[in-house]
Amino acid sequence: MFTHTIADMLTRIRNGYMAKKATVEVPYSKMKTEIANLLVKEGYVQAVEVKEAGVKKSLLINLKYHQGQAAINKITRISKSGRRIYKASDKLPYVLSGLGEAIISTSKGIMTAKAARKNKIGGEIICYVY
Repeated sequence: MFTHTIADMLTRIRNGYMAKKATVEVPYSKMKTEIANLLVKEGYVQAVEVKEAGVKKSLLINLKYHQGQAAINKITRISKSGRRIYKASDKLPYVLSGLGEAIISTSKGIMTAKAARKNKIGGEIICYVY
């Protein structure tokens, strides 16, 4: 059993883009669903749907391409299970001078660093996407 589920999800997305796949399948969890929906909202993936096969649920993530190029150049896990990275709202990073996004887990849910700064909420930095 894989214990770093968010890292596994990010790796499956990264590998899917490298292999030019149309969709990737990820085991379901509420946090993964929130992250995937945020990626849809920010325009990095096309769509997310929950697939139920009996008792087991999974997420189908439709990857997005622009003229054959992947919408995500890089997706990197920042806070890991062995070393959590927390930042206050005024210390949240700007990824590629604002061209990328940092995904943050806050007390108000999963959001981008831009939204967290606007709401003056700090939290755990999950990953960078650009």
